[in-house]
Amino acid sequence: MADFVQKTVVKSAVRKLAAPIENVAAFNTIVQSVTTDNPFACTAYESAGVNHAPVEKTKESYVAKIAYQDNDAKVVGTDSAKFITIAGFNAGATALLENTDLANAHGGTPVRDTSHESYSATLKCHDAGGEIYMVTFTRESVSITSYSDDAIRTRVETWADSVAALA
Repeated sequence: MADFVQKTVVKSAVRKLAAPIENVAAFNTIVQSVTTDNPFACTAYESAGVNHAPVEKTKESYVAKIAYQDNDAKVVGTDSAKFITIAGFNAGATALLENTDLANAHGGTPVRDTSHESYSATLKCHDAGGEIYMVTFTRESVSITSYSDDAIRTRVETWADSVAALA
């Protein structure tokens, strides 16, 4: 019977942040800086006849949280909604806050619970050496997946060290 032979060594690494990223605007600034400034020196490439940018956003998710409070500021209900864009997230949070039927059903006044909101975005990067890897940002961590060259982790880590919110 034949044995399986390892062909690649795929790695992942995670950096837990000392404090959550403050808000969705700060989060977006960080993610956008990677796609715009390309700090990892990624390169454009072609796959299956399709041209790809050096860094592409492949997935994003934003969860708005609303707490409903009674007259004593006691939480009597909660609501949350998930959105795939920041524009949807902002519009959806506003809609939840303005929905009087929901507020009446919960028996309280809606208040944005920003400390419990979550955000994530995954970027696909093409390394100059040919590897394609992912960098995923959340409000509380940054992870690198599907890489084998340790120089990739070093580049991402060096950049992250220069971004105060990613300490």
